This record gives sequence, C-alpha cells and structure tokens, in this order.
Amino acid sequence: MESNRTPEGQWLDGYSAEELFKRGKGITYKDFLILPGYIDFSPQEVTLETRVSRNIALKTPVLSSPMDTVTESNMAIALALLGGMGIIHANSTIEEQARHVEKVKRYENGFIRDPVVLSPNHTIAAIDEIKEKYGFSGIPITEDGTLKSKLVGIVTNRDIDLEKNHDIKLSEVMTTGLITAKEGVTLSEANQILRTSKKGKLPIIDKEGRLVALMSRTDLIKNKDYPLSSKDKEKKLLVGAAVSTHPEDRTRIEALVEKGLDLLVIDSAQGFSSYQIELIKELKRIYPQVDIMAGNVVTMEQASALIKAGADALRIGMGPGSICITQDTMASGRSQATAVYYSARIAREQNIPVVADGGITNIGDITKGLAIGGSAVMMGSLLAGTREAPGEYFYENGVRLKKYRGMASLEAMESRGGAKRYNTEDQKIKVAQGVSGAVVDKGSVFEFLPYLMQGVRHAFQDMGCRDVPTLHERMVSGKLRFEPRSLAAQMQGGVHSLYSFKKPIIGAD
Repeated sequence: MESNRTPEGQWLDGYSAEELFKRGKGITYKDFLILPGYIDFSPQEVTLETRVSRNIALKTPVLSSPMDTVTESNMAIALALLGGMGIIHANSTIEEQARHVEKVKRYENGFIRDPVVLSPNHTIAAIDEIKEKYGFSGIPITEDGTLKSKLVGIVTNRDIDLEKNHDIKLSEVMTTGLITAKEGVTLSEANQILRTSKKGKLPIIDKEGRLVALMSRTDLIKNKDYPLSSKDKEKKLLVGAAVSTHPEDRTRIEALVEKGLDLLVIDSAQGFSSYQIELIKELKRIYPQVDIMAGNVVTMEQASALIKAGADALRIGMGPGSICITQDTMASGRSQATAVYYSARIAREQNIPVVADGGITNIGDITKGLAIGGSAVMMGSLLAGTREAPGEYFYENGVRLKKYRGMASLEAMESRGGAKRYNTEDQKIKVAQGVSGAVVDKGSVFEFLPYLMQGVRHAFQDMGCRDVPTLHERMVSGKLRFEPRSLAAQMQGGVHSLYSFKKPIIGAD
C-alpha cells in the first residue's frame, strides 16, 4: 500500500499486521521486516517479562523444546535460572522423566523442606549415587537416615574427596561440630547465618535437635547471580514436561504432578483432536493447580477449540522446525508467521498466551515471533549443541558438533515417546516427518541465551517498544508497521559481497 497519514497527520509507511497477513500467501519470519519506531530509552530499560500460560509469567520469553536432544534437567535448570523455562521431553521412561523434573525442583530452594538424608551406617558410595542422581553431595546425617530424626552430622565434598575407599561408613568421615539454626528462623536470618559462618549448608533443627529443613550457600549465590530466575511460590525453579494423549500416559502425568511440575505440555504434532480435547478437560478436573499448554495448532479453528476445552496456553507450529519435514511429507501445516498471527488473534480474545514453536534461527526471528502476537518462543535447534543439551560432543571434519534429531525422525520414533507424538507407535510402517542431524557447538546456555536476549532488547528499542505488552498493543492497533521482503531484499539484508567473513556468534545473523 502507499504511505498515508493518520487523522492526526502522522505518516504511516508499510502495512499493519492485519494488512500484511491478509495479502494471501503464507509467510515466514524471513518474509517481512518491522519498520523502526521512535527511540527515547536504552536497551537496558526494555523489559521482556511475559506470560507463557494463564498463571505462569517469565522474565525471559523463551522455552526449550521437549526434544530428547534438547531438554533434560540440565537445560531446564539453566533456562529457569536465566528467566525462561525448560520442557522435559517424554522420550524416556516415566521414572526417568519424573527424575529430571525432580532434579529441577530440588535444585534451588529457600528452605529445603525435603532434603536428601542418610544415616551414619551408609557408606561413601551412597553419597556418590546421590551426586550422580541429583548433582549435589552435601548430605545431612541423622540417627536413622530419615528427616525429623536427630541430626548427628553432615558430609560434604571436603570430607570425602581424598578418600579412595568408598565402602567406609559415613560415621567415620562426617563432620559433627555443626552450626545450625532453630526451627522458626526467618529466611533472612538463616541467610545471615550462612554468610557469617561461611559454611556450605545450614541444617534447621527443632528443639529436640531433629532435622526439619536445610539451607544451601549455593542457593544464596544463585539468588545473587540470577535475579531473573523463574520460581514458584516456594522459591523452587519452574519446569514443564511433555506428555501424550495416550491412556497409558495418565500414569506418567500423575508421577510428574507428584514431583511438583508447573506446566504440562500436551505434545502432539497435530493437536486438534478429540483425544487432546478430552484430555484437557480431564486434566483440568483432576489437576486444577497445574497449567496445561495444548497444541500444536496453526489455525483459528484449532486454537478456539483447545481454548474452549480449557487450555491455559497454546503451542503454535506445524512443520517449521529445521529438522521437520512434515509440510513436505504430509502436505499439511502452515507457514509459521501466518500460523502465529492468526492463532494469537483468537487466543488474545480469551487472554490466553501463545508460544511460537519452531522456525527460530536468530535474534530477528525471536523478535518477529513476539511482534506478531507470540508471548514467547520455543526453541530447539538454537539450544541444541549447547553444553547443557543432552548428548556428547563429537568431531566431524574438524568441527565440534552435537547430535540433533526431530522427534518424528525414524531414529527417535524407535523410542516410544517420539512415536506417540506422531501417533505411529502401533504402525508397522512408520513414515518419518523429521530427520536426524548435527549442530555446531554453541558453548554454554549461560552465555548464549543472555547474548540472544540482549539482541532482542536492542530490537525492541529499534521498534520503539519498552516491553511485550506495549509491542502487542501497537501491533493490534496498527501502529506497529510491517513491510514484505522480496528474495532480493532478503539477500541484501544479510551478509553479502564479501570474500570471507566471521559471524560474531551463532544465532546473531
């Protein structure tokens, strides 16, 4: 359309979001740009806080995809500390998935009300098992190895790190001269005791000397280093987990809820089904305290049906992922930007957040997913290859890589979880909707994600928006303006006309 003026005399270039998406063709993030706005603030003044479900808000608008090469407890812990949320994949046994959720929920607390406890008769080998399972080794020792038994000692790394014989009983190595706090101590008072004592752990005991809780010095450090961290009311890290609609997953869901997860993600490639609608209704009846993210959907009809069933959030995307071939193989799906815009349009009427899942390759894609109505983005390939992603590094042609595979790849569907997501576990002939591959080492999430988010803040500044609600309001009102990009414009907008160049970091282009 030609440039025109508002009744107030303001010039309007480009298109509104409604005009952009009414032009006919399905479009992706690469097919448009957002025209710049007026700058009167710095990037550090931008707030990225957002709701990802009816009752869950995050300070960083990022969730990790529930893929077995992306999200287990290490990734979920890292994202929660940085203000996002990890979604634990279901391509595992019930016990394995529940254990990953438990690791996240145990990782950081104020008062740890259910600490792992051992008895003096346990051996150092028991400490090794706990460290392997939960990632910590400072264990209080009580008379009978249970909580609310008399505290007799504590075992930390410094008590055992030079001990070669791990069959020695803990009674021979534990520290007994303990600094403790009495039951009823406030969190602030307990923090001060930890600071002044310079101890790693602070047991909380009742008047009979029985252990009732525990505090950790590392929690104080994390509270200082990660002010954006995503926590529940008990100051435990937030975590989600994926489940299927299949009847046997009711047991899985029960186990996950028992471990305290915050968000159940119904993981289906095509979520507009009687199975998912009935499951949403069932879950809202049985577990009203747990938010449900439904999907995946890409149309207004699909979104409306799942919201009506009781969904607290929607996951948008069918086929845009880098390892997904659903659109070519199944002739079904939708261009991701179009899918996000129209699904968010319906969800906004019911105040339900939508998460743009897939097609995110750089900072600009994150920004565009938010600008067209997404409350957050869900990322797979950008997080795969980081140190916190599952799997081991390997080298190919001198490049350090990690495996990354679609949950609809033949490899993943050999495991039960991948097959259930695509309703193929009972079929003799399985048709792949994804591939297996590898991605380049991206370093640690603790460095990579802050880099991405700083880029998003700069993008918000360029658009003239200080926060996500303002961005959405300007998009809906038509004040945020968009422009389609030709293929030539896309090429010109990237690196070109150089003999060679070096990217500053993956995901920056």
